[in-house]
Amino acid sequence: MATMKSGALDQMVGARIRMLRVHSGITQTALAARIGVTFQQVAKYEQGDGRVGASMLARIASLLDVSVGEFFEFSRPGLPVSRLSVFPHAEPRARQVPKTYPRMANPQLRARIVELAETVVDQGAATKSADAPLNTVDLSKRRKFPSRG
Repeated sequence: MATMKSGALDQMVGARIRMLRVHSGITQTALAARIGVTFQQVAKYEQGDGRVGASMLARIASLLDVSVGEFFEFSRPGLPVSRLSVFPHAEPRARQVPKTYPRMANPQLRARIVELAETVVDQGAATKSADAPLNTVDLSKRRKFPSRG
């Protein structure tokens, strides 16, 4: 039986595992011990170098207190945005945000940073909706022209 190579979906699932693990404050070693594999295997999962089986994905989801679907929400357009939709590997400095935020002593500064992030996301969503294809226009909001008699 030929083994299948991991692909883009495996890498995206791995990135989600890492993001959710880091967000939960769990180390690779701790996660590995709880699911019964080595930390090297967890690293392979997170890098997309090793495929994660269904039962293993269910164990990981249970430990991270998320549904299995949380690992796949990004894979199809039109699905609701997850509460954690940032891919840590998408940008090299993106992993620094969850590490740095808890170390900020000033609660007002934390609040301002959250406001800034929400504003940026909201502006991005507004841009995307403005760029929507014409077939997604709400017909009830079209201007009505008087009929020519």
